[in-house]
Amino acid sequence: MMHFFYKIKRVGKLGMRSLVEHKLRSLLTALGIIFGVGSVIAMLAIGEGASYAAREQIRSMGSTNIIIRSRKPEESTNASNNTQFMSIYGLTYDDAMRIRTLFPSIVVDVPAREIVTQVRYLSTQLPVKVVGTIPWHLKNSTSKLLSGRFIDAYDMSKSSNSVVLSKATARKLFPLDYPIGRSVYIDGYAYVVVGIVSDCSDGGDKQKESSGKSVAEREVFEAFISITAARNRFGEIITRRETGSTSFEKVEIHQLTVTAPGDESVKPLAEAIRKCLQETHKQVDFEMIIPLELLTQAENTKRIFNIVLGSIAALSLLVGGIGIMNIMLASVTERTREIGTRRALGATRPDIILQFLVESVLLSVIGGFIGVGLGVAVPKIVTMVVGLVTIIQPYSIFMAFCISVATGVIFGIYPAMRAAALSPIEALRHE
Repeated sequence: MMHFFYKIKRVGKLGMRSLVEHKLRSLLTALGIIFGVGSVIAMLAIGEGASYAAREQIRSMGSTNIIIRSRKPEESTNASNNTQFMSIYGLTYDDAMRIRTLFPSIVVDVPAREIVTQVRYLSTQLPVKVVGTIPWHLKNSTSKLLSGRFIDAYDMSKSSNSVVLSKATARKLFPLDYPIGRSVYIDGYAYVVVGIVSDCSDGGDKQKESSGKSVAEREVFEAFISITAARNRFGEIITRRETGSTSFEKVEIHQLTVTAPGDESVKPLAEAIRKCLQETHKQVDFEMIIPLELLTQAENTKRIFNIVLGSIAALSLLVGGIGIMNIMLASVTERTREIGTRRALGATRPDIILQFLVESVLLSVIGGFIGVGLGVAVPKIVTMVVGLVTIIQPYSIFMAFCISVATGVIFGIYPAMRAAALSPIEALRHE
């Protein structure tokens, strides 16, 4: 055993000396391994970060929640121009009461009404989606309170003119002023700004700017008032004026959130509620969003995503392995006389195989270490520059390094066997 380790140590020194003597060639050969290992780690980290952000956004909706939204039927959207018509669709207060009566073990909350109208501050006007909601709306939303307060029980009971703006809305209406305490006009009524919340899809300004669309195109302007104020100020009928036509819509509730007792009861409950609504609605004017199903789909997508990214990055390691084989075959050719001398002095074929195999493994190990450093650095740079979330998993580092070592062994076997197969006499004659 000691003799074997001594032989490995001696052959390792010979292999390292050979690599050092040809520094540039060794570096260029190892580049395939370096970029392969680095790309495996970096791509998996970026993919894991994107998947994590998506899963967290879905989890913020609540794994036991079922979100039911009003949806305008397709036939209602095909009205001709220059007409006036009334569209009555969506969820009703009777639906909410019926669901609570039929399923007493669940919680029905967060009713919401949405009205798109103009919000004005001084001379600035902005088309904003005004959401009439309740005080605990943020519990089941991706938005977070940034400053001030949200709608409270007093606003609900008194239908007070308090409004909470999204960050994008506040930035657009108040580019230079502090919005809390200021008054804005919504549909002719003055409302006092009492709070600021983050945007629903707020992923950071850098993330928005890095996409193909401009920040302005991606921002959604929202304002939140109490649902009682929305009902009293806007009524049940919403007027929409477009070029050459005027339409009226009556929607009592735009959104309901149903909370199930546990994860296992979400899907059966969602199916039961869907059947209940289908019995009372003549047309499909609602849609159901089940975060638990979305989360399951996101997990499956993540696995597929990782396999695809890992496969693409593994191609770089394959190219690196081919580079190692190529350079080792060239090394066998130029060192034929050295191989003949070693065989004449008593070296066996296993000794020759070990010598060249150790050199190829050393190349892959050195490239692997450098590649690991590169793979760890790239995601951190992406996070700092672009603002994307990246997560480096320990298994990806271990897997990438092991594959690089295996690449050195696999692609080094054939050149080593080729070297060992040389006849000592023919090798000594080689010029």
